[in-house]
Amino acid sequence: MFERTVNELTELLDVKDKLNVMVRELSLGERMKMELTAALLHQPKVLFLDEPTIGLDVVSQKKVREFLRHHNATRKTTILLTSHYMADIQELCERVVIIDRGTVFFDGKLSDILDRFADFKVVTVHLATGAAASLPDPARYGELVDSEPGTLRLRVKRDRVIAACKALLDELPVKDIDIEEVPVEDIIRQLFQRDMPPASASGPGP
Repeated sequence: MFERTVNELTELLDVKDKLNVMVRELSLGERMKMELTAALLHQPKVLFLDEPTIGLDVVSQKKVREFLRHHNATRKTTILLTSHYMADIQELCERVVIIDRGTVFFDGKLSDILDRFADFKVVTVHLATGAAASLPDPARYGELVDSEPGTLRLRVKRDRVIAACKALLDELPVKDIDIEEVPVEDIIRQLFQRDMPPASASGPGP
């Protein structure tokens, strides 16, 4: 059973040929994969992970995330992951708990964060070659946040996105248009910065 588990885990993580290599000779990504293997050898019901992809290259990050998704789906292991890296959260977590100053501020789906705390979307308009990148009345569509040759970027209220896009398509020589959610990192940053008390100039008390 032990050997079968080792073979399965190291094959999934693509480190089977590293089993006899000394730890100091492994790359950071290889060490992380070996640590995951060691943590799962006894098939725990709950796996605690802290910043599991920090410092890894993009290939290793992808491999670790794919492995965790596969393991969770096949072994039904509960995975508790703490991270400041939103890519891990977005790709791995069905449920998100945000703790601020020792208090649970949010507990739910990641998509609910967007619905509750981001009341606008980002609309990027790419104009036909040679068209002036300007709007006669930006407030009609939303808030103009960026403008460069051939491109306009606006923040548009969620309930106004369809109407604003239709107006933009009707009134401008639009070549392409992108509608994006606000980056989760920006929303989380705003949540943690809300009503922050000013830093004290004095040191800690006795």
